[in-house]
Amino acid sequence: MIRSWLFVPADSERKLAKGGESGADALILDLEDSVAASRRPAARGMVVDYLAAHAGAARRPRLWVRINPLDGEGLTDAAAVVRAAPDGLVVPKVNGPDELLRLSHWLDALEARDGLPAGGIKLFAVATETAAAVLRLSEYARVPVPRLAALTWGAEDLPAALGASTNQDPAGGYALTYRYARSACLLAAVAADVQPIDTLEVDFRDEAALRAACADGRRQGFTGKIAIHPAQVGPINEGFRPTAEEVAFARRIVAAFDASPGIGTVGLDGKMIDMPHLRQAQRVLAAEAAFQD
Repeated sequence: MIRSWLFVPADSERKLAKGGESGADALILDLEDSVAASRRPAARGMVVDYLAAHAGAARRPRLWVRINPLDGEGLTDAAAVVRAAPDGLVVPKVNGPDELLRLSHWLDALEARDGLPAGGIKLFAVATETAAAVLRLSEYARVPVPRLAALTWGAEDLPAALGASTNQDPAGGYALTYRYARSACLLAAVAADVQPIDTLEVDFRDEAALRAACADGRRQGFTGKIAIHPAQVGPINEGFRPTAEEVAFARRIVAAFDASPGIGTVGLDGKMIDMPHLRQAQRVLAAEAAFQD
């Protein structure tokens, strides 16, 4: 389970070094928005060098690479960086699972070219950056993508695709279209049995807003969040780890069912606890175990 995904410009040695010290569960070495087109050839080389310098199955943080859109320089990016065995590729502006399957076929060939384990490089799709992408989110429940590890949604590119002047409502929250995209992405990820990752918070200086967003995201079912600054990593890691109170209560639920094997409902603190509560308690304990330092 990956809680914090920190974007780092792939052409900045200073930011790459700082990102590696941030405590993020995963770094996203970015070849797309944060790198000028003229700098991309050099940035690809820097990604390869960085991955080579941090090789190893047990490396932390995990190292992912955001390539460019598949109708742009995405395949060129992938062909350049796959040989250095990133943990996965972050794919922007994905319109549906068919595009990820096409990329997966390319990766089959690239992994064979470079002598890498078949299927080892995973995919993380930014799945709501066009109108078509939002409308096709339900397809992830029907079209398996074996390499897919996570889906996230974005609130910054979609307004431009829609011709909207803002993604906010008059009260300053997300407008209905973007709340819908968020919910649909969450449902699609869970249906596809991959991690649902919440979008970034633009103001990296507003820690209170970030913590509130993390708390809301975890309540809704998201399991991690995008970070755009190292200062956001700590609050995200804390926000997506179960609290001590939640872990203690989950253990009591599991213990109550263990004490009454074969029973579908037990009483606890004057309330009836049934199988959905048990499954949620087991998820809490599994998450706590995954986040042990």
